[in-house]
Amino acid sequence: MNAVPLTSIVIVLADSGALTRECVEHALASDVPVELLVVDNGSTDGIPESLDRAYADDDRVRVIYNRANLGFGPAVNRGAAQARGARLLVLNPDCLIERDTIRRMAAHMDIHTGIVGAVVCDSHGRPDPASRRRDPLLRRSLSTKFGGKGDGGIDIRGPIPDGAEEVEIVSGAIMLMPRPAFDRLHGFDESFFLHCEDMDLCRRARDAGYKVILAGDVRVLHGKGGSSRHRPVFVSRHKHRSMYLWFRRHDPAARNAFVRAVVWLGIWAHFVLKVPAQLLRKRR
Repeated sequence: MNAVPLTSIVIVLADSGALTRECVEHALASDVPVELLVVDNGSTDGIPESLDRAYADDDRVRVIYNRANLGFGPAVNRGAAQARGARLLVLNPDCLIERDTIRRMAAHMDIHTGIVGAVVCDSHGRPDPASRRRDPLLRRSLSTKFGGKGDGGIDIRGPIPDGAEEVEIVSGAIMLMPRPAFDRLHGFDESFFLHCEDMDLCRRARDAGYKVILAGDVRVLHGKGGSSRHRPVFVSRHKHRSMYLWFRRHDPAARNAFVRAVVWLGIWAHFVLKVPAQLLRKRR
């Protein structure tokens, strides 16, 4: 009987909140062998240190201190560099997996698979549309923004199948990858500080000939990130920057200089318009 391979779980923290402890507990209760690499991006909430103390005698857990916020993708890459597993699970600290989550996601892997995602749900069990999406090409983004009908937008409509579905993008909140595929793709592109790095990785995986799979039969509870609540403008600024970076890298429409300029102006105008509401919510 073949031994079950080790899965290295990489969790990135940046003042991510108390749910992180529950996330770690759930991950360690997995019914497959796991190790946890908790990578801290300069948190000040004491959570990384408390985890370090709580699991000091558990050799499955390592806390890696960056002492600064390097961004999500760079932090994952640093965790992966110390990982020993044959598979990597990138997991948000506000996601709670079940004992069989990794095993069931891995069941959808074959030699052609680069990334497996799961259906991330809110506390009411509602699936997040980001669980499965199409590349956010300009024409699709405009269709989604202006309520276009049909299947021309970013979101994939219709029921989620109870099994594997090949898609263009899965949510970066939970991504399972064979280690050789992650290494061949050189991990996350560190040009993306925050947001869109998952879309970029999925696109590069497909371009390299790998399949991106949604495990439609695996549901994961996804809370709301503490970092976004504490620093909404900071997060939003990087999100908008990453949106433009993805557009420049992957959208054929970006070859046109005039279109590039219009998209750049549109993205940053959208950011500026959102700032007052974000500051107001932070005060509340």
